[in-house]
Amino acid sequence: MRNVKKYLNLFIEYLQIEKNYSKYTIVNYVHDIEEFILFLQEEGIHGLNDVSYSDIRIFLTKLHEKNFSRKSISRKISSLRSFYKFLLREKWVEENPFTLVSMPKKEQKVPEILYERELEKLFSISNTLKPLGQRDQALIELLYATGIRVSECCQITLSEIDLDLDTVLVHGKGSKQRYVPFGSYAHDAIEKYIQAGRQTLVGKLPVNEQHSYLFVNHRGKPLTPQGVRYVINELLKRCALTIRISPHTFRHTFATHLLNEGADMRSVQELLGHQHLSSTQVYTHVTKEHLRKIYTSYHPRA
Repeated sequence: MRNVKKYLNLFIEYLQIEKNYSKYTIVNYVHDIEEFILFLQEEGIHGLNDVSYSDIRIFLTKLHEKNFSRKSISRKISSLRSFYKFLLREKWVEENPFTLVSMPKKEQKVPEILYERELEKLFSISNTLKPLGQRDQALIELLYATGIRVSECCQITLSEIDLDLDTVLVHGKGSKQRYVPFGSYAHDAIEKYIQAGRQTLVGKLPVNEQHSYLFVNHRGKPLTPQGVRYVINELLKRCALTIRISPHTFRHTFATHLLNEGADMRSVQELLGHQHLSSTQVYTHVTKEHLRKIYTSYHPRA
C-alpha cells in the first residue's frame, strides 16, 4: 500500500511530540494499525482512502472470531479512529470511516483483590535477612501501600523516595506526576532494603553500570515489570496460595480497602492517578459486594 509506512511514521511522531504518549501506548497504537493494514492487504483494498464502513465491519467480525475481548476491540477501534483523524487533518484521506463505528459495551468485571489473610501470608514469607528477601518485602509493601502501577514502580529512583515525609514521586501515564504517601510498614521495609539489600545487589555491577533505580534484580540491574511478576509468582508458590494474582491485584486491593474503610472516591482517584472518575468507580462494585455480605451476615431479617 502506497505511502502507508510514511503516514504511520508521521503519526508516531505526532503521538510522541504533540500527544506526549508513553512508549508503551505508542507500541499498542502501531500494533493495532499494522494489524488493520495487514487485513486490508488480505482483502485486496489498496489504499487507506478506499476503506468503507462495511470493510470495518468485516474487520471487527474477524476480531470477534479470534476471541478478542471487548476491551481489546475497543482499544483497536480507538487507535484506528485516532489514526484516521490524523490522516484527515493532514488531508491524506477524505473521511474517517471509524467515526461511524460504535464501541462495544464494556464487560463489567469485578476486580480481583487480596483478602487480609492472604496479605498476611504474603507479607510474612520473605526472608528479610537476605538481600533479595529485603527487596521482595519492600516491593510488595510499596505496591500495596500506594496502589501504583507496576510500570510506575519500576521507574522509581532513590531520589524520588522521601523517607522523612513517607511519600514517593510517581511518574504516571502521559508523563503526569503525583506524590503518593505510604505507611510505616512500607517505610521500614524500604529503609532496610536501601540500607542493606540494595547496596549488596548493586555492588555486583561494574562502576560504569551503576544506576539510581530503587528496585533491582539479583544481578543489580533495574527490575522490569516482567521481573516484578516473577517475584510475586514465586512468593505465591512459597505461600502455598492457590489464587492467581498479578502486580495489578495490589492496586485493586489498595483502592478497594481504602473505599471499604470510608475514603472518598475523589481522593482514591487522585492516589491512583486516574484521569477520569469513571475508572475509579469500578471499585464501587467490590465495596457494594462487601456491604451486601456484611448485611446478609449480620442483619436479623436478611
